[in-house]
Amino acid sequence: MREHRRFFLGATLAGLALRLFFFVYFPAVTDDSRIYADLATNWLQHGIYGQTQGTQIVPTDTRLPGYPLFLVKIFWLFGTGNFKAVLLTQILFDLGTCLIVADLARRMVSERAARIAFVLTALCPFLANYAAAVLTETLEIFFTALALDCAVAALDRMEEGASVRKLWAATGAAIAACILLRPDGGILLAAVALYLVAAAPKGAFDFGQRAASLKRCPDTKLSLQRQCPDRKSIWLRRRLVGGLIVAVFALAPLAPWTIRNFRTLHQFQPLAPRYATESDELVPRGFIRWVKTWIVDYASVEEIYWNVPGVTVDPTKLPSRAFDTSAERDATLAVIADYNQSQEMTPALDGRLSEIARDRIRAHPVRYYTVLPLLRAADMWLRPRTELLPPDVRWWEFNDDITQSFLAVGFGLLNLAYVAGALLALVRRPSGIRWAGLLIIFLLLRSAFLGTLENPETRYTLECYPVVILFASGVLADLQRIRRPAYQTS
Repeated sequence: MREHRRFFLGATLAGLALRLFFFVYFPAVTDDSRIYADLATNWLQHGIYGQTQGTQIVPTDTRLPGYPLFLVKIFWLFGTGNFKAVLLTQILFDLGTCLIVADLARRMVSERAARIAFVLTALCPFLANYAAAVLTETLEIFFTALALDCAVAALDRMEEGASVRKLWAATGAAIAACILLRPDGGILLAAVALYLVAAAPKGAFDFGQRAASLKRCPDTKLSLQRQCPDRKSIWLRRRLVGGLIVAVFALAPLAPWTIRNFRTLHQFQPLAPRYATESDELVPRGFIRWVKTWIVDYASVEEIYWNVPGVTVDPTKLPSRAFDTSAERDATLAVIADYNQSQEMTPALDGRLSEIARDRIRAHPVRYYTVLPLLRAADMWLRPRTELLPPDVRWWEFNDDITQSFLAVGFGLLNLAYVAGALLALVRRPSGIRWAGLLIIFLLLRSAFLGTLENPETRYTLECYPVVILFASGVLADLQRIRRPAYQTS
């Protein structure tokens, strides 16, 4: 940064301007935002981590305490319900993410790639958009990038033979922040642990063995065997110790939360309920299972999934893949008609949908367990990220506002450019990116998990964008290096 002050200053100002644009014109306060704000307000003013129900505050475990704690700090400093202060603080965090991603690219690729990664992150409208939303995404992305950067720094120092316990502790602490924000933050812990156990040793061991032979051992095979320690066992111990430190620091902050849930709610809950429901609230598992037999796109999430319970369901919005036979279609439409009369998913209606889902799964198990999860993951990766912006959820139909549909197409093409750049890096030069296996494992684990969800929301892949940007910056850095000699010759 000292060598390229003007570059980083200009990119930072451009990134700040982009985020302030979304802050001014497209601030987002959703239903989830109000739930988090209610939790934070009750925690700050009454010392109770609970939701307001009528005139009472009822303790709850439906949301992890990470984001409400962040809101508590902001509300304490700037006033309860001050969402503008929340968004401005998130903008600062998001600009910090730009620096972390650049540092990650510097460690793993090159300084040229670091500058490119900084620009790609600063000018990424998808990250900037969520910085102007009172949701967990911005902080989750920040701590994900921080955890990966600390892990890569630790791997680098291990290669040099230095002590890295503090870096592994920092990695675990950043992962703990991810988990306290969202339960799926634990995927990052699994990725780091899996890489340390299965993928990390070979390259680092080979390098360490060569370094040891050059520094301390005479140039003879016999002396090497006598004087050099067993590098493999040393690396094995270091990896196990590193993984243990990461796990302890990542999981230890969950202990107070688990104890609180046990003492206050009389149940063992180290994270949060799978469907963010209260202990006495009915979970429509039959409905959810039926949805998972056909849903693959975000449009159906808004039009069908989020409407139950409380809002009528328009059966014309169901795609053709929701039915396999005419008899199944009639049975499904009958359930929807009965539900629309009261907008309540009763146990009887839920059971009828469960039977339909069971028959569909039994008839097409490959579709349910393989094809549909892959399609849901693809939709989350490739769909235009305009869910917080004006374009209609069915932007591809070009029915209402053509301008907004074209905006969605533009966002979609930009998203494809980011993803294509990352894929090109994986095809061209995965071995040229240090510790690339760690990032690849994280991408695969998270994509596999997201495919199992019944609500394919595109925001769930944003936590992967630091990795996407890093890989894309490696490709662009290669192209820049190839073109520069030709330019100088001309």
